[in-house]
Amino acid sequence: MTVEPHNDWDPRTDAALRDQMAVYDEMRQRCPIAHSTYLNWSLFQHEDVTRVLHDHETFSNDVSKHLSVPNGMDPPKHTAYRRIIDPYFSPERMAAFEPVCRNIAANLVTAMAARPETDLMKEFAQDFALQVQSDFLGWPAELHEPLRQWIRKNREATLAGHKSAMDSLAFEFDSYIQALLAARRDAGIDAPADITTSLLRTKIEDRFLSDKEIVSILRTWTVGELGTIASSVGILVHYLAVRPELQQQLREQTSLLPAAIDEILRIHAPLIASRRITTTQVTIGGRELQAGQRISLIWASANRTETVFGNPDEFRLDRDPAYNLLYGAGIHVCPGAPLARMELQIFMEELLARTGQIALVPGKEPTKAVYPASGFSVLPLSIYLRPETRQ
Repeated sequence: MTVEPHNDWDPRTDAALRDQMAVYDEMRQRCPIAHSTYLNWSLFQHEDVTRVLHDHETFSNDVSKHLSVPNGMDPPKHTAYRRIIDPYFSPERMAAFEPVCRNIAANLVTAMAARPETDLMKEFAQDFALQVQSDFLGWPAELHEPLRQWIRKNREATLAGHKSAMDSLAFEFDSYIQALLAARRDAGIDAPADITTSLLRTKIEDRFLSDKEIVSILRTWTVGELGTIASSVGILVHYLAVRPELQQQLREQTSLLPAAIDEILRIHAPLIASRRITTTQVTIGGRELQAGQRISLIWASANRTETVFGNPDEFRLDRDPAYNLLYGAGIHVCPGAPLARMELQIFMEELLARTGQIALVPGKEPTKAVYPASGFSVLPLSIYLRPETRQ
């Protein structure tokens, strides 16, 4: 008879919904490996999360009942798919896409700053993520609003733990991609020369990718990209809005942006957690887990571990980037990290170059996002264009 472990915490308490980071900080000290009915086993310490990331044999990524290429795979399957996916994020592709990304950022910043006040999340962050991702993949603008609504519904279903709703939403997303694939097949040699068309012509070993595999790849890229990029934008801008001296320093020294972006997103993670499952009995952090136990790696806590970073809220530009788990580590490190880094740097460059001041709106408090999202759901700001950028 298997005895269920007792619950050490509840990730959905009012306190956790008000301030996730504060609760994770407390759990990291009180119970660094904790059980809950909602998230199963949660790991909060950098050391334990890093161990899991580098031991894919004991801690498997094969956690979903849906095909998940390549995130939900272990070697050798994972290796084969990463071999064909990684080139889509090559330096050459990033360089070719950079002008498109910059144009999107510049246009949206200018439009946003023309308003006396703006909700950054509603009027910039979501649009930026949707437009950049859609242009990168070759998707039509008509998909922006359905995807926006899909993201909202998916977050609500995940928070509520509604499995049937989550299954229905997975089917809904897949139908969008199937329609795109069908349109490209109908177009034949006239199909747009974009990544979505390229995947139709991509082989793994000695066969073409199936529609199911392509849908899974595009779902993984899109679901991960849209949510985390929008969250990252909000976190970065809020951080600078309450620190005008740092805001001005980065305007004057844009060479500091790559390190500054990674450090701000270490302090306040845009992605809360990812999942693993044990393949054998294992002891980690002083607790014994049986085979088949589901694990949540709490990135938002691991990247704030005091034994690695000291004061987790201290902003420093001289940290060793090897310890920052923003994009993961090990064989499952995020393949889209080059694209995400480029998007965020270009956005910050355009925002700082075109504005003279970014500030919170007095009397209007930001609303923090709740699990599984991070960052802010509402972020009221006053953003002032530089005189020379006004049209």
